[in-house]
Amino acid sequence: MKKYEQFDRKKLKVGPLRERKNQLDVATRPEAVELSAEARAVVEETAGRIRRARELGRPVIMAFGAHAIKNGLGSVLIALMERGWVTHLATNGAGIIHDWEFAFQGKSGEDVRRNVATGTFGLWEETGRFINLALCVGAYSGRGYGEAVGAMIHDDGLAFPEIVAATSPSPSLNTFDGDGDVAATMGALADLRDTMRRFTIAPGWMKIEHPSKQYSVQAAAYRLGIPFTGHPMFGHDIIYEHPMCCGAAIGRVAERDFLRFAASVRNLEDGVYLSVGSAVMSPMIFEKSFSMAQNVHIQAGTKITRHFIAVVDLAGASWDWSQGEPPPDNPAYYLRYCKTFSRMGGTLRTCSADNRAFLPALLNALR
Repeated sequence: MKKYEQFDRKKLKVGPLRERKNQLDVATRPEAVELSAEARAVVEETAGRIRRARELGRPVIMAFGAHAIKNGLGSVLIALMERGWVTHLATNGAGIIHDWEFAFQGKSGEDVRRNVATGTFGLWEETGRFINLALCVGAYSGRGYGEAVGAMIHDDGLAFPEIVAATSPSPSLNTFDGDGDVAATMGALADLRDTMRRFTIAPGWMKIEHPSKQYSVQAAAYRLGIPFTGHPMFGHDIIYEHPMCCGAAIGRVAERDFLRFAASVRNLEDGVYLSVGSAVMSPMIFEKSFSMAQNVHIQAGTKITRHFIAVVDLAGASWDWSQGEPPPDNPAYYLRYCKTFSRMGGTLRTCSADNRAFLPALLNALR
């Protein structure tokens, strides 16, 4: 079998996060942006659908891209959870990273162009170290991607178990077994044990202070017991550059979160799904989860048909999706965040709006 060369991350020079120049401050209030009349109509309809869904005890799931966090809308997302309007949040790997950096240092957002030119983009010790450690601990303790990071922020640290062997956990390790699957637990244990050995991490409590954690959406979700699922794509996020990255751990927590997301989608009859500023992640995970949900419903003689989907994106749509799909030679055909959701049944509303306008307006409408 041919051996292919792999990049050796141990050769990388990783700098302290305090030396990075940041473009975003967590305390900055989002800039006021106007909504069009069409967007305001979608806000009002969506608010009404959310009220009805919650009256019926049905889920309201919101998937969002990282810019909702970068634009300073964490407080809006937290309010939507605290007031019971949103029952599940989902984001990509970048959304999780920006939320963590805001909680850890109150700032985020580096100059990608400048830092790529100097070979420093993404190579920051604390972001890579602590998020990867949270995922490694979370993989063993049965947590999902977003839950693992949210717990670290909320608790201001991580607990590392006393590991005596990678093949036979002692009774003291049973509290870390969240899966009930011995093989999965042993695999995660081996990964965690190897990480602790290679990076000289002692058992016990590692304090990691998050002075601005009141702004963290992940920490709030963890505190409220609301699913906050992370849906990464390998290689998309800066934590994969760090030498401490453990692909197996990322796979375990990401798989749990996909299945938790699918479990929420399974209950979407008379519920609401909002896709806000996510051109790829949200439609991709939704169509697979929705198909899985329909599969088990149809086996039981039922079907999800009365769901409401609101798709919000800054880019305008040049095609009227209520009239069906455009032909493949039309560029609009390749707008995944429109095309996918147009195929998902139920009631669909698409809205061209800035999330800095849409999300505060939605919260106000629900008040």
